[in-house]
Amino acid sequence: MVDRKPIRQHIREISRSPWVARFRSRFSGALFLTPAFAMATICAYWLRFESATFTTYLAEMQLVVPVAVAIKIGVFGLLRMTRAWHDYVSFLDLLRLARATAVSAAFLALADSMFRHTGLLPRSIIVIDACLTTIFVGSMLSVRRVLRERKSTAPRTTDSQTRVLIVGLNKTGEAFLRAIRSGAEPNFQVVGIVAQKPRMVGREINGVPVVATLQGIVAAAHSHSVETVLLVDGELSPVDLRAVVNDCQQHDINVRVIPSVSRIVAGQVDFHPREVDIEDLLGRDAVNLDQEQLNSWLSNRVLMVTGSCGSIGSEIARQLLKFAPQKLLLVDRSETGQFHLGNELQDAIDAGTVEVIVGDITDPDRMREIVSEHRPAIMFHAAAYKHVPLMEQHPSEAVKNITKATCGLVDLAHLYDVESFVMISTDKAVNPTSVMGCCKRVAELYVQAKASHSNCRFVTVRFGNVLGSAGSVVPTFRQQIANGGPVTITHPDMTRYFMTIPEASQLVIQAGAMGRGGEIFVLDMGQPVKIVSLAEDLIRLSGLEVHKDIELKFTGLRPGEKLYEELYIDDEKRLQTVHPKILIAESEQLALKDVIKHIAELVAAAESDSTAIRNKLKTIVPRYQYDASLPQTAAARSKLQATASRAA
Repeated sequence: MVDRKPIRQHIREISRSPWVARFRSRFSGALFLTPAFAMATICAYWLRFESATFTTYLAEMQLVVPVAVAIKIGVFGLLRMTRAWHDYVSFLDLLRLARATAVSAAFLALADSMFRHTGLLPRSIIVIDACLTTIFVGSMLSVRRVLRERKSTAPRTTDSQTRVLIVGLNKTGEAFLRAIRSGAEPNFQVVGIVAQKPRMVGREINGVPVVATLQGIVAAAHSHSVETVLLVDGELSPVDLRAVVNDCQQHDINVRVIPSVSRIVAGQVDFHPREVDIEDLLGRDAVNLDQEQLNSWLSNRVLMVTGSCGSIGSEIARQLLKFAPQKLLLVDRSETGQFHLGNELQDAIDAGTVEVIVGDITDPDRMREIVSEHRPAIMFHAAAYKHVPLMEQHPSEAVKNITKATCGLVDLAHLYDVESFVMISTDKAVNPTSVMGCCKRVAELYVQAKASHSNCRFVTVRFGNVLGSAGSVVPTFRQQIANGGPVTITHPDMTRYFMTIPEASQLVIQAGAMGRGGEIFVLDMGQPVKIVSLAEDLIRLSGLEVHKDIELKFTGLRPGEKLYEELYIDDEKRLQTVHPKILIAESEQLALKDVIKHIAELVAAAESDSTAIRNKLKTIVPRYQYDASLPQTAAARSKLQATASRAA
């Protein structure tokens, strides 16, 4: 008796061989479609000759159908048509299907002419067969997808799931809904959708009913025993978003935000819903960058960032790394800050792309050493003092750090043939009331004047406050809220412009790429925000109530502070650029020799007293106004607090 075990073992070894695996991966899916392939050819005969003469072609069909099926299997397998068809079929796959059937039709016509010589197979059958193959196979795949989705979207409800409403259903919402139904997000059960348009109420989207509009979201949440409302990122305007958040918080309904698909794909966040943040309520739109222009400008270049430990400087560094520079020099005097930044960018440091350098911009010898050794092609100057009250107390330090150091870096950029120099400025430089803002304005004047006397493209980018920077209003308010209050605000009418740190950094880089030299770019900051409203939003987002849990305390304007900031000087013209969020402030420039003379006198005044500094600043920037009579006394603060309380 023959021992069959070696034969079986040999068959198993053959089945596991690489060429068999490749055959399976390419042709198994095509073999699955054999019934559709055969039916398409048979129906093509039937449609071409109709029932009266159809039977007379049965003998020919017995030859043609197997050949047609074999050709289709071969073409579909060689083109790897079925690799991505197991779980999901897109419109692009259907286009590829049409291409494959066209190739199959061409081979069928070639086979008919080669092996039958007379070409008895009518060309109309080949065309009809190709069309029917596309229809039949496409239908099979679509039905398969529907059945799989129905199976995956079958309700999976458990007692541990959180019942939620989704507000809005764009691509992000649909992707999240599919994730929930497929089990990727098992903690949620979507019981309804909230739409912005009343006509949508009563309909179903992906099997989920639309139960309410924004105005009825609280009632819908209560009637459906909903614990959490999920907001689709970017779906609502800031006004609607604030209204929904306030309504839900007043009725103890949790609110979460589903991150946008674009941010998930970019790897910035994961897919899990997050807490509502103050950035959501400001409603800043995503920034569109000219990637081709930025790649051409930044890739394989030596780049330098001063103030790399600051909020803007560090984010500029992160953004620049995306464009594969040859070398990125990060300069800051904060040893601790550079240590932490180095840890964050350790992979890039190990790869030789990033070099963290400890150095003070007010040390001209150290700056010359860095620039002469590394020869950067592009410099981003983000280092500067920023706290207005402190600079009012120490104006000489403001002159050294903001004006003198900037001028020194500008001169080095000119001396060592730097191609582009981008200075970060502030809205406090417009009609300044502070030493800090006025010193920035003087730096703007020097950068602008130097541009016409150098091959380096010197530009300035001016913008307002950024959310979350160290020592700024948002982290200060959060710390005060965490401590139980009060939240201190200088004046009930104070407003400021705000944008996010990534947004500002991206636009700074884009403006730098656009600059030709001498421009003062101004970023579109949107509408100014009342600081009182910002504080109230932060308190509510913390789950607390204004005046009940956390008090607001008004302390009076500090020296150098303004009630509101401006982005343009009165005589500056606002010019549009190719980017909707970047404008140009155009004004008459001062002669370079005059600016140099003024700055030399200002630096000399910095060795004297604060009065001499302010007088010289007033000479250089006539719009500079210093008010020493701001309400700083306890009596004035009490009066201000009483006025604000009555207004509230």
